[in-house]
Amino acid sequence: MATSMETTKYTSLKQQLQVDEDSFQYYNLLALKDERYEKLPFSIRVLLESAVRNCDNFHIKEKDVENILNWKENQNASVEVPFKPSRVILQDFTGVPAVVDFAAMRDAVKRLGGDPEKINPVCPSDLVIDHSVQVDVSRRPVRVVPNAPDPGGGIRGLQSGASSDRCQSCYCIESGSRLPVLDQSCPFHHQATDCADALQKNQDIEFERNKERFLFLKWGARALKNMLIVPPGSGIVHQVNLEYLGRVVFNSDNVLYPDSLVGTDSHTTMINGLGIVGWGVGGIEAEAVMLGQAISMVLPKVVGYKLTGKMDPLATSTDVVLTITKHLRQIGVVGKFVEFFGPGVAQLSIADRATIANMCPEYGATVGFFPVDKNSLAYLRQTAREEDKVKYIEAYLKANHMFRDFTNANEDPIFSEVVELDLGSVTTCMSGPKRPHDKVLVSEMKDDFQKCLNNKVGFKGYDIPEDKQSTTIPFVLDNQEYTLKHGSVVIAAITSCTNTSNPSVMLGAGILAKKAVEAGLSVAPYIKTSLSPGSGVVTYYLQESGVIPYLENLGFSIVGYGCMTCIGNSGPLPEPVGQAIEKGDLVACGVLSGNRNFEGRIHPLTRANYLASPPLVIAYAIAGTVSIDFEKEPLGLNNEGKEVFLRDIWPTREEIQEVEKQFVIPAMFKDVYSKIQKGNTQWNSLDAPESMLYPWDPKSTYIKSPPFFETMTKDVSPPAAISNAHALLNVADSVTTDHISPAGSIARTSPAARYLAARGLTPREFNSYGSRRGNDAVMARGTFANIRLVNKFIGKAAPKTVHVPSGDVMDVFDAAERYRGEGTSLIILAGKDYGCGSSRDWAAKGPWMQGIRAVIAESYERIHRSNLVGMGIVPLQYLEGENANSLGLTGKEKFTIEIPQGIQARQQIPVKVSDGRSFNVVVRFDTDVELTYFKHGGILNYMIRTML
Repeated sequence: MATSMETTKYTSLKQQLQVDEDSFQYYNLLALKDERYEKLPFSIRVLLESAVRNCDNFHIKEKDVENILNWKENQNASVEVPFKPSRVILQDFTGVPAVVDFAAMRDAVKRLGGDPEKINPVCPSDLVIDHSVQVDVSRRPVRVVPNAPDPGGGIRGLQSGASSDRCQSCYCIESGSRLPVLDQSCPFHHQATDCADALQKNQDIEFERNKERFLFLKWGARALKNMLIVPPGSGIVHQVNLEYLGRVVFNSDNVLYPDSLVGTDSHTTMINGLGIVGWGVGGIEAEAVMLGQAISMVLPKVVGYKLTGKMDPLATSTDVVLTITKHLRQIGVVGKFVEFFGPGVAQLSIADRATIANMCPEYGATVGFFPVDKNSLAYLRQTAREEDKVKYIEAYLKANHMFRDFTNANEDPIFSEVVELDLGSVTTCMSGPKRPHDKVLVSEMKDDFQKCLNNKVGFKGYDIPEDKQSTTIPFVLDNQEYTLKHGSVVIAAITSCTNTSNPSVMLGAGILAKKAVEAGLSVAPYIKTSLSPGSGVVTYYLQESGVIPYLENLGFSIVGYGCMTCIGNSGPLPEPVGQAIEKGDLVACGVLSGNRNFEGRIHPLTRANYLASPPLVIAYAIAGTVSIDFEKEPLGLNNEGKEVFLRDIWPTREEIQEVEKQFVIPAMFKDVYSKIQKGNTQWNSLDAPESMLYPWDPKSTYIKSPPFFETMTKDVSPPAAISNAHALLNVADSVTTDHISPAGSIARTSPAARYLAARGLTPREFNSYGSRRGNDAVMARGTFANIRLVNKFIGKAAPKTVHVPSGDVMDVFDAAERYRGEGTSLIILAGKDYGCGSSRDWAAKGPWMQGIRAVIAESYERIHRSNLVGMGIVPLQYLEGENANSLGLTGKEKFTIEIPQGIQARQQIPVKVSDGRSFNVVVRFDTDVELTYFKHGGILNYMIRTML
């Protein structure tokens, strides 16, 4: 909302701003005449402006404004402040359950006597469908053979009377036909080959699998006001946000104010690279913002990250972000803002900045913010934003001193602390094999992987016996024999908005592919290669620059526009490959240009996964193994039999920038995004319901009315004690939302598979958990179903637990159901960083569905803790220095937790153990607003009651 209806001491700050012949209104923060403002970090200035503009002395009070102005003193005092973002952004995996909740809330409001039409997004909301497409089909046009011999002898050429638009020398093995030719630079054409149909096939399968979900979302687009839904096949949410949806400055009813947002994906922070404050929240919290509520947050510390120096010509933005990620992880920035400054920032393109901001969750901060400067304005023009908008954006930001000159140290604000990185120190690197902040220099990759084989099982270890480390497993694919061993690359994916939004690394990959093909190098056909751009613009400039045919020749054909491999939608490996990996118990590898590589995320059979720049993805695909020293070992032999090293084909930054300047132009963005809301034929043919209330189909296995509000009453009941609860799980450190929340494919032996099979579905129709997030019955059964979950009750990785009273080992959901039948409450015992990883509402909803009343952990990831509160689950934290081990807890005891009627934020309360002991824990309700949500049974229950 642009303005407040109440008169406050800040109402007078609303003044006129003239931009050429246009007159606007804005809140002039300089009129505060407060010297503290000029020293505030630029990210905090955005929080301040929102508080000033929305101050009504009810939701946001004058005291809140003062608290933000006094940031320098309050940053260490855990002061709670409200923040109303300008908009919300969602992707379909988290967006579907949000729309399901809106539909269910409408039903609940009607049942309780209210007006269901009041349930609409108040805050502008955008939903981009990008998480549904999977790499089912890939490498279709790979095996193109120039001067292919005819089976009958000689060279395949045009037969008499053959079409003249076919190449005389190039033959595609898969289709058994000549290649179409647009120009005569055969075999590399500006047109896909006959068999380059992976993109269309994957989109067809996507619609076949997700028709119910897409129909439901289309209903939401019609029924819910103030919501834009971007159809599938358009791109990745964060890249579309950067290139199209991002406003930088809002113009609402002629009132200008900073663009800001929250999103239901942790990598929402990518937009920070364009100077827009935004971060990921749980779907539950995002729904409250959509309904007009402010986010309650603790005023954060702001770490100033100073960039100096100049990047090495051979380094990429991916190398920079992986270096920063490790650095900031070591420093510790969880719960803090990071704001970049210094002369080195001025040398970074917006795409480079966005790459760094994208991985903010991996280095643990709330935001990784780059204030707007002249490069930001240039990017807006490059991406075809209208000139009149760019003008008022510049005028507004300069008027409120929110516009930066990174070369002017006089503009540097005060920070909580300052750390520094010389860009010239950055070298080529990767991260892995199980965490994005475990950086590995490429020069040390071979040795590091060997150490991982030797090390005990852990984040950097597999404990492979020495006599098994040389295991090789032969297999046959398409009548050709190959071998796999530890370190073999079986997935190589150029994927994820982290990198596909950046023309420098994408064109770098294309140039490297061109040099590789010209040198006679190739990629083994058993490696699942793919290219999934973040928007149609990427395809446009790759096409125009002429590198797509070379990428296709190496197997990197375009397979879809979505997150795909980065979120685990990597699709199946060739069956012989999977069998070989399992037969040899091999540590097979995935290499991807993504942002997450947690164990079990990319593919169940790739135990090691490395994050790398797009050019490195191709390099390792050509090598076929991560166990290679590129400095000493060649990628292969060229056509003359000479060794070809990576350094021979690696493009320089200047070489890439020359191509980028020529081919990445505004007309591309204008052309692509002028069509983005039109959708494709399949989307437009969907006939969605037009009713105000959604007509639930009881037979649907995709969309189901959730039980969250079934027993809800108008009045609030006091919190009940948690008595004689059993621990459903006892887990160690760094349990991620990938371990908790259902994700990836649905295993055929899982409780979710049994549920679907009982409803007549075959395994081929199971689809992924992500696609079924609108069905609580599936999601509850998939919670804690990750095969890499390590439960201390079991002692090894498995989606199992022990039903303590009987001693039976069971699937986690089945155990929860048995406890439910016995009337037993449940808790979870956990270690440090519980719930780290992507923001996922089902990581809180799923445990709620399983009957979890509380979690006791050493520490929590910020978003996940908030989501637990949002579902009415009590987050409890051991006292400093204590944990389950130090307290001698096996997890097989019974636990009683009394919740005081007048409970306060961060209050200590006792936990009573069935053996007569007790220990104190901190109740991690961090703000009064969170306490309110808990007392109502959750944030959505609270919102429903406010609508009655």
